Amino acid sequence: MIAYLLSFYWMTLVLRFIPIGIAYAIWSGIGIVLVTMIGKVLYQQTPDLPAIIGMVLIISGVIVIHLFSKTIS
Repeated sequence: MIAYLLSFYWMTLVLRFIPIGIAYAIWSGIGIVLVTMIGKVLYQQTPDLPAIIGMVLIISGVIVIHLFSKTIS
């Protein structure tokens, strides 16, 4: 619970520099990938090919936003 509250606090700090839509997209994408990795390690839940492709697309989207978006200065 403390980590969850801290993550919201840190996100409010980030919102001073990054628009909310982009910050939430990055936060959600990272969350999806981290939860999948935790599921693999703790529960031996191996994602299938479509899940892996989806996560690669999410990570690619975050990279594109960071490299090419003019909304992040």
